[in-house]
Amino acid sequence: MILVNINYIPGKELEVLGMAKGGSIRAKHLGKDITSLLKNMVGGELTSYTEMMNESRALATKRMVEEAEKLEADAVINIRYTSATVMQGAAEVLAYGTAVRFK
Repeated sequence: MILVNINYIPGKELEVLGMAKGGSIRAKHLGKDITSLLKNMVGGELTSYTEMMNESRALATKRMVEEAEKLEADAVINIRYTSATVMQGAAEVLAYGTAVRFK
């Protein structure tokens, strides 16, 4: 599966199949949340949250690809990510793009 964040694939003629999307809502456990709160007071990267968002993006991408595969797509173009806070310590990540098949 080809994944790109541009709206074409060089040298390929495309048939649009529709939107493919995948989402994930993740949270860190209370111990890491408290550690991050303390780190926030002194400054520096909140590595547990960085890991959480990386894991969430990877899972959202995987789910988007699975949805594109159900449409029998060869690629997903114009991929975008969005995130939102669901509650303190939990975030939603959505990956979406246009599923296409090569002509």
